[in-house]
Amino acid sequence: MSAGSTPDDREEDELPNPSTGARRIAPAVARNRDPILDLLRRILPRSGLVLEVASGTGEHVAYFAARLPDLVWQPSDPSAEARASIAAWKAAEGRANICPPLYLDASADDWPIRHADAMLCVNMLHISPWSATLGLMRGAGRLLAEGAPLFLYGPFRRADAPTAPSNEAFDADLRRRDTAWGLRDLEAVSACAASNGLRLEQVAQMPANNLSLIFRRVADAA
Repeated sequence: MSAGSTPDDREEDELPNPSTGARRIAPAVARNRDPILDLLRRILPRSGLVLEVASGTGEHVAYFAARLPDLVWQPSDPSAEARASIAAWKAAEGRANICPPLYLDASADDWPIRHADAMLCVNMLHISPWSATLGLMRGAGRLLAEGAPLFLYGPFRRADAPTAPSNEAFDADLRRRDTAWGLRDLEAVSACAASNGLRLEQVAQMPANNLSLIFRRVADAA
């Protein structure tokens, strides 16, 4: 980890664990899962299907499914290794309300799912090209009904607040590794969402200079 970088958003924190087989472990999950869960309890419907885009190790979906058992959770990831880890977490937890993981490329227009009652995406936007954000918003606009939430978590830049030095260092490190990566401007993300029928409802401060963004699907224009 680079000096000064935020600990919650380093994808190389995902570690194999010989004692857990295919299950991978991201130490950041233990730090952010409860603050995220607190917000999810407030915004998610009482029942229905929650699509998680870019599920990574699968630890978040396993944790949330155990604590919000009336919801059905659909994890997804474009990585075969990630999907193997998700499936292993599902098997280990024995949760009937976790669906088998789907291959889903957020940037694609053809998703293997046609409806969701809510969507969740944690720590994807800054470690993917902008096309993934564009695709995520298009997908949310297609899948979500009026009033349904899209929840995003991660580090962002924002025009009305200075960027923390740790996030500046993290952004520089990301861009050195891949020029298509980097912290996204909250205003650009919000504008992209709005163009797909999603209104920014809340911005919540989270641990380690991260933010949660809560969007709602608005009614289609007549």
